[in-house]
Amino acid sequence: MQITKDTLIGEMLSYDSGIAYVLMMSGMHCVGCPSSIGESLEEACMVHGLDCDEVLDSIKDYLDAKQYEGQ
Repeated sequence: MQITKDTLIGEMLSYDSGIAYVLMMSGMHCVGCPSSIGESLEEACMVHGLDCDEVLDSIKDYLDAKQYEGQ
């Protein structure tokens, strides 16, 4: 799955539930909130005052590390 700023939080969590931890560590503590599921990453970051590029990089680092471990 290609995760971008436009990817919905719900889609990301369905793809890999471990992304919830990355989001929470970034300062997005309401990952389980029903309204967050329908927000894009960019919208959720804006609401929480987070730098979307930094959060997206953290998610990609997590997924890259997970893929590397699986090889």
